[in-house]
Amino acid sequence: MPMKIDIINGPNLNLTGTREPCVYGTRGIPQLLAGLQDKYPDVEFSFYQSNCEGELVTRIQESGFNTEGIILNAGAYTHTSIALRDAITAVEAPVVEVHISNVFAREEFRAKSMIAGVCIGSIAGFGLDSYVLAVEALRLRYAGKLPYGV
Repeated sequence: MPMKIDIINGPNLNLTGTREPCVYGTRGIPQLLAGLQDKYPDVEFSFYQSNCEGELVTRIQESGFNTEGIILNAGAYTHTSIALRDAITAVEAPVVEVHISNVFAREEFRAKSMIAGVCIGSIAGFGLDSYVLAVEALRLRYAGKLPYGV
């Protein structure tokens, strides 16, 4: 039975590849997903993106009991959403917080994450490869080789 990982992206991430390419790069989400599937044929990926906070909460609730892990790029909601934090704590699946850019090298408000404390880890600043690193972390956790984290 393949490991299941849900990738959940928040606001404006549907524009990845065209939005501020100097910050977010020129590769889009379709290229990311194709690359992940090629690299990890033993993983069943699902993907969801919404610009609406409540829809992201609902998706976390829906997938958080049916997957072995969630990769969450909450976008700007990272810095404001207690609702996303509560959704993460309500589900069983481990969640890895991901950011394409190095949020700590940007505006001061981006350095504060409302969700980091309830995720098993945070990865930022490696472009779309941040998602690859998150998959690696979840695979290690699934294999019992990464016991630490929330």
